[in-house]
Amino acid sequence: MRARDSLLAHVLSGMAGLALWAVTAAVTGKREPWDAGTYWTVSYPLAIFGSAVLGFLFPERAWRWAATLMLMQFVVMIAMGSGLGLWPLGLIVLAVLAAPAAFAGVLAARLRRLQAG
Repeated sequence: MRARDSLLAHVLSGMAGLALWAVTAAVTGKREPWDAGTYWTVSYPLAIFGSAVLGFLFPERAWRWAATLMLMQFVVMIAMGSGLGLWPLGLIVLAVLAAPAAFAGVLAARLRRLQAG
């Protein structure tokens, strides 16, 4: 993978994480969207799906796109004024949430490789 493709994938996954967190916060009125049911029923499944799409489009080390997407949500959380008292727990939760998304990205990357022959 060329460096430009990797950069593009990181930017896309970061923007997706930013958008998912910020839009969910705006729609639900929650400072931390994972406190709203909408995060678990809409935003998180979209994060998994987005990670799979990015894994298919950029198959080399596809787990990275899920990590970037999920951890960008932490950056947005801090930027939106969430308290720093529980930031270690927040990072742990986001890392755990990144695992299914990374798995989806890796599966999509394998699917692409299988289709390519």
